[in-house]
Amino acid sequence: MIDLASIPWADLAPFILIGFLAQLVDSALGMAFGVISNSLLLLLGLPPMAASAATHTVEGLASGTSGAAHALQRNVDWPLFARLVLPGIVGGLIGVWVLTFVHTDIARPVVLVYLAAIGAYLIWRAPRRPQAYRRMRLVGPLGFIGGFLDASGGGWGPIVTGNLLAQGMTPRMAVGTVNAAEFFVTVTVLSAFIGTLGLSSFTQAASGLLIGGIAAAPAGAWLTKRISPKLLMQLVGIVLIGISLWGFISLMFDPVPVFQRF
Repeated sequence: MIDLASIPWADLAPFILIGFLAQLVDSALGMAFGVISNSLLLLLGLPPMAASAATHTVEGLASGTSGAAHALQRNVDWPLFARLVLPGIVGGLIGVWVLTFVHTDIARPVVLVYLAAIGAYLIWRAPRRPQAYRRMRLVGPLGFIGGFLDASGGGWGPIVTGNLLAQGMTPRMAVGTVNAAEFFVTVTVLSAFIGTLGLSSFTQAASGLLIGGIAAAPAGAWLTKRISPKLLMQLVGIVLIGISLWGFISLMFDPVPVFQRF
């Protein structure tokens, strides 16, 4: 039996809050857990490797809760899920292998420009064209690219959700389906990295992120079902542009920790 009184809640509180906020956005919009949690952990003063390890460890576990919550809210298109998940797993495994042997930083600016363009398009399109479901194209290659980029630095949610919305998919179904598939892709990537990360990645930071993430996942799925499609598209577009801007800033400057005690 866990003695709740012995848990250092005061030390965990900042990480629980970060996990809650990151997973709330990720569950509601289908992206951004990694960039939000990793950025805020760096601002708290965690070393980059520790922040990345904690984020990847928790993302695999929290995404399962998020996917289940979206399934309960009927936000998942299961045929599309089946078309996404296997290519995503294959792409993730290849991404881990490439990351081990090949320097991939040259591709990052290209991906960031792509995300900003998709984000701007979604913001422009949301008030002009109603969303109506139609069969999505190039789903397999999209899942493969999303899984590959997820392994080599993060990108499953922004790439896959943004592209499905740009193709015209119903926003809540796009977000829910991508969240459900993310669990399998992320766990595959995490398993491939486990020899390097080991159990040492499950630190106090990861524990707090996990508690906050699991608490937020059902709320995010609930919000997805109730936010209007146009507003959801605009919010996704704003987040995509924010991710792109943060990516370019991180390429130019080192993060400055707010707290130095870690």
